[in-house]
Amino acid sequence: MIKKHSILPEQPASEYGHELAYQIAGEQLADIKDYAEQCRKSGARYIPAEKSVIISYLNDSCQISLPDGGITYVDNKAEIPVREKILVLHYFLRASGRPLTGNLITYKELQEGINYYPTFFKRAIEPIVNNFKDSPQKLLETAAVLGGAKSDYGDTAVTIKALPYVPLTIVLWQEDKEFPPDGNIMFDSIITDYLPTEDITIICEIIAWRLVRLLKTGGGSAG
Repeated sequence: MIKKHSILPEQPASEYGHELAYQIAGEQLADIKDYAEQCRKSGARYIPAEKSVIISYLNDSCQISLPDGGITYVDNKAEIPVREKILVLHYFLRASGRPLTGNLITYKELQEGINYYPTFFKRAIEPIVNNFKDSPQKLLETAAVLGGAKSDYGDTAVTIKALPYVPLTIVLWQEDKEFPPDGNIMFDSIITDYLPTEDITIICEIIAWRLVRLLKTGGGSAG
């Protein structure tokens, strides 16, 4: 039974959860003792005079205010969605500084990845396959807006550096006589030194739908 004086959030549960997660990440950011060292580990740039950190995110630059954790684009007036602010903060907080190995793994190889793969496929891979299966060259063109570069996997592949130590490789296989079109997303084997599995799902979903929007709008702003 709910007590009469219990106060429930008025906003949708997902929005409330994002705001809470952002608040917690901001509190963890304030607890960091050495921002310069954490910038070294994450590939960010520390600007002590401005009490801020500059970090690259999907071919753009974000500025993190210290110690409160406010995040804005450096050269873009667009508002950053709160779940993307959380993502950037989680990356900065978690970064171990471990170098990339060059060895790629799939989502199923992540901790709990095989259990969540059907959801991951629906949210991140399926939109790419459905929208680019008939025009794979468009995948390369739209990904270039996000800083993507062609890779040698599958029939068509592109690697996008989502964050300094988080390159993602999107792979497409075209339909043939035996198999329907298919796709996958691969990561460097040390990705969980920088993002937990849940955030990996989110960043892949964000990229997938940005690519779809770019395709639909003719390759303009990533939005």
